[in-house]
Amino acid sequence: MLAKYWKKIGMLILIIACVFNIMSKLVHKLSLNKEMLYSAQYMQEQEEENNNIEENQTK
Repeated sequence: MLAKYWKKIGMLILIIACVFNIMSKLVHKLSLNKEMLYSAQYMQEQEEENNNIEENQTK
């Protein structure tokens, strides 16, 4: 019986795995506002590091 339906069973398992993967990504997704804040904070830290490097090189 399993040999007859193995493709359908495999496809069903694949679909279920994809649905769980998508649902877990949606549940743990950061909001756009938090992503924008984290990006701005990262860019500011990088700019400060670059300024510090430039200051150390000119001394």
